Amino acid sequence: MAAPREPVDGAWDDDEDSWDRGDEDAPPSWFPGQHLPEDARRMGLDHRVPDGALLDFAGKLDATKPLHRITAWVMLVVFAMPVVFYVLRLVRDLGP
Repeated sequence: MAAPREPVDGAWDDDEDSWDRGDEDAPPSWFPGQHLPEDARRMGLDHRVPDGALLDFAGKLDATKPLHRITAWVMLVVFAMPVVFYVLRLVRDLGP
């Protein structure tokens, strides 16, 4: 087991493996609700409401990972299908 780090000249040594990179009062990035856009937060959305949870989930997707890209396309299809079906129904009802 490694020895605990000691302060150097009264301050802690911030080396490369330190996980804290930002504000000390901010929760870590892996906590829920950290990937919401600022506009969503101003509207009162957070990870505990359905719309905020969806935004938080979509905000965690990384375009460099193939599985995340597939997930994004599946989400796009799932949310776009009702609109496509509605437009097809309107075209059918307006036709001769």
